[in-house]
Amino acid sequence: MASASLLQSTSSSFAGVRLPCRSSVAPRVGFSPVTIKAAAGTAVFVDKSEAETVQRLKNVYLDKIIPLLKDEFSYSNMLEVPKVEKIVVNCGIGDASQNAKGLDAAINELALITGQRPVKTKAKTSIAGFKVREGMTLGIAVTLRGNLMYSFLDRLINLALPRTRDFQGVNPNSFDGHGNYSIGFRDQSVFPEIKPEIVGKARGMDVCIITTAKTDKEAYKLLSLMGMPFREGSGPSTVVRKKKLKSHHFDSKSRGRR
Repeated sequence: MASASLLQSTSSSFAGVRLPCRSSVAPRVGFSPVTIKAAAGTAVFVDKSEAETVQRLKNVYLDKIIPLLKDEFSYSNMLEVPKVEKIVVNCGIGDASQNAKGLDAAINELALITGQRPVKTKAKTSIAGFKVREGMTLGIAVTLRGNLMYSFLDRLINLALPRTRDFQGVNPNSFDGHGNYSIGFRDQSVFPEIKPEIVGKARGMDVCIITTAKTDKEAYKLLSLMGMPFREGSGPSTVVRKKKLKSHHFDSKSRGRR
């Protein structure tokens, strides 16, 4: 079980300053407002003064990114502008049933990274080949929305990804065809909340960013304006999905052979 301090922790270290992740905390007096010069086709970079602003990425999206997307894609209504709906972070733990301490440690680490306590994911069906029984714990997952989502996305883009070893940009072809983007991490120690000397076992995680964009092109533009470091010289490719054959297709072929 995670301690009470972990569950109540709603702040994260960002550029040497403690940033609260809840909107209920009033900003400090004397902070300068967000001033970002962004043109079409450029990303929003973090300035030292902007790092001290509460909910920096959310304010940038509302003030700067929405007008840019509305002008580029000619949206008639502001509600048509794509936005990040939620972020799902999941971590698979194969030995969760035999290693209870390892499961608790993974829960505490993911709670530190996201600021929200994860839930246990369990098997829906039994698979004898993998020695999996129905109801067995296989991993943990957490769904972020609202202010916590923007805070995690800000730290993911500006802190975690640049700290990755041999990082050359994220793959722009990891969209699913419906405007959602997925990133995989082999080691969770890239987040500054996790100390590598304390972590016993390196665990990976999957981060799925769900947006309201209808196409991958719109989602790519949204994330790139937010500062997602996509690999240079590439863009989202058009995914051609094959039509899934149903049972009657195979029945007709078998009848013709007879």
